[in-house]
Amino acid sequence: MRNGAKWCILGFMASKNAVRQSISLPSRLACRVRDLAKTRRQSANKILVELIEKGIQSEEEEKERFFALTERLIRAKDARERALLKEELARMTFGP
Repeated sequence: MRNGAKWCILGFMASKNAVRQSISLPSRLACRVRDLAKTRRQSANKILVELIEKGIQSEEEEKERFFALTERLIRAKDARERALLKEELARMTFGP
């Protein structure tokens, strides 16, 4: 058993309720994950977990930002401010 896999079983799974999940990564992404793992001297599994957690957190923050902007839009009295808020919401939804 490789060192990273052993850590996963003994360390990570012992401290959290872990579920084994199989995924397929594009080769260029898998290479980047392995490079990060090597640079940080961590297992690729740990790197993937950290990246997924950061991605979920980022999604939640973006959702909160969206709701905050919609609240501002609802409360905005100035036509110029409403137009700017609508543009920003459209960019968030549909891209630049």
